[in-house]
Amino acid sequence: MRPADAMTIDDILAPSDVVHGLRASGKTALLEDLARRAAQSLDLDADTILGALVRREGLGSTGVGDGVALPHARLETVRKPFGLLARLREPLDFDAVDERPVDLVFLLLLPTGEGGGHLNALACVARRLRNRETAAALRAARDATGLYASVSARSPSNV
Repeated sequence: MRPADAMTIDDILAPSDVVHGLRASGKTALLEDLARRAAQSLDLDADTILGALVRREGLGSTGVGDGVALPHARLETVRKPFGLLARLREPLDFDAVDERPVDLVFLLLLPTGEGGGHLNALACVARRLRNRETAAALRAARDATGLYASVSARSPSNV
């Protein structure tokens, strides 16, 4: 049994919100695509999501290194943490802290005013994607189902 405040990827990410082989011409185009996909899943306005993501990126890149980016934002219209995982077909420059191109991207949208809950969600995602075994499994996955299985809380590297 897990503690009440412990969050897993399964609490944040649905199998339908995983994209394998996403193409993007650059960071801005990638954020636009992710915002559009999230808007469809959440029935929200894509421009609102994109604006929040761009504002957050303006504070500093969410490219955390090792080919991983965690773009995230808080929105009043989001009721619970929402994730969207994408493996890019070709790595792209994301202004990451280590200056390496990014190929694994996890978009995270969070409710506003949720105290520490958003930190739990962000920490959960960061832990999973920064795990070398998980990252290797994500890069080896052949489709969206494989990506989800590799990052899911039920995957062997998270047990």
